[in-house]
Amino acid sequence: MRGLGALICGAVLALPQIPAHAAGATAPAPPCRVARGVPGPVAASWAEGRLDLPRARTLTAGRGATVAVIDSGADASHPMLAGRVAKATDLTGTGTRDCAGHGTGVAALIAGRDLGGGTGGVAPAARLLVIKQQDTDRDETGGARLPRAVRAAADAGARVVNVSIKTGPGPELAEAVRYAQSRDVLIVAAAGNVEKEGGDAGPAYPASYPGVLSVASLGPDGARAESSSVRSRVDLAAPGKGVPTAWPGGGYNPQAEGTSYAAAYVSGAAALVRSRHPHLNQRQVANRIVSTADGNAGAGTGRGMVNPVQAVTAVIPGETAPLPRTSPAPAALTAPEPADPRTRTLSAAVTGTALAAAALAALAGVILPMGRRRRWRPGRAAPPAPTVQDAPEIVTGAVQGTIGAHPRRPPP
Repeated sequence: MRGLGALICGAVLALPQIPAHAAGATAPAPPCRVARGVPGPVAASWAEGRLDLPRARTLTAGRGATVAVIDSGADASHPMLAGRVAKATDLTGTGTRDCAGHGTGVAALIAGRDLGGGTGGVAPAARLLVIKQQDTDRDETGGARLPRAVRAAADAGARVVNVSIKTGPGPELAEAVRYAQSRDVLIVAAAGNVEKEGGDAGPAYPASYPGVLSVASLGPDGARAESSSVRSRVDLAAPGKGVPTAWPGGGYNPQAEGTSYAAAYVSGAAALVRSRHPHLNQRQVANRIVSTADGNAGAGTGRGMVNPVQAVTAVIPGETAPLPRTSPAPAALTAPEPADPRTRTLSAAVTGTALAAAALAALAGVILPMGRRRRWRPGRAAPPAPTVQDAPEIVTGAVQGTIGAHPRRPPP
């Protein structure tokens, strides 16, 4: 990432195409001067094994997740990206071509096809929306288009947005970030690179905004890459040094470096989580990714290396969300529980005692008021036995000891 024009993205967006001859473009776009990269195949990426991506892909390959890549465009004809880019949108007036190479490399790390050499993307089944908001890595007007690109990604239905622009804070960008988050969009952004010309210029935005996953880069040794900035707020880190990836024209960049590429790995992991747990909101997805990272590796590394397998499979304490609508209802028991004679006998005895007590209480509730109407008081002598004319129901159903002795009946 160099100044305002440094990128990290790789997705396609559902917006109308803006050809070079459209309104606002007075002349055809200049030819691309991007290097074509080296021919393939290239050596397997160390990140493939470090992140255990083959295992993660057996759990979910990102199907159903949509990732927007806001960058320099992407070469959708590259073997790694053929059939992976759903839609591409140009906000620059120069067409959808990638004249920087950056966007192609980022998109491939997110959802590129593994051609058998160990350089595939994290979530190869994810849907990519590519938004070109910068024509070259020196396009100083790209930052002004960034708020529009973020809003466009949210409106196009992206669930994850990968941003590789390092710019300063501004009200329009902050509002665009809040707008996307309100639509349940998780924004992943590069924490920024150390500028070779002037050192570390300061915090990167949108990475430093609340709720945005800010990503630093690590090398094969697990330590922070010297090019990774320490001025930005960092949530976690990912491979960002010496990683091979796709490049325009069918070639490869065998040694890509920067927080741009690290952010791509985290965006891919976010696509896996959103595919596996579609009921989680963007904050819960971010919490899963950060809380399952492998551990801090020093200043500027946040919670440490992203762990896609754990992000997908971990049980997160306090994570509450409705079950997916496709979850089956609990199955009913198909067999009776085994009989237990002792338990059955005890249960019957308890139940019988309870029923008897209830009956006695109900009977007392009828008899005691009657006794009071007959001026009965505790401790007094038993009143005269009632006659049939007084209370025939008592004579025929009195309880010994409650209202006195039964009267003697005349002999038949």
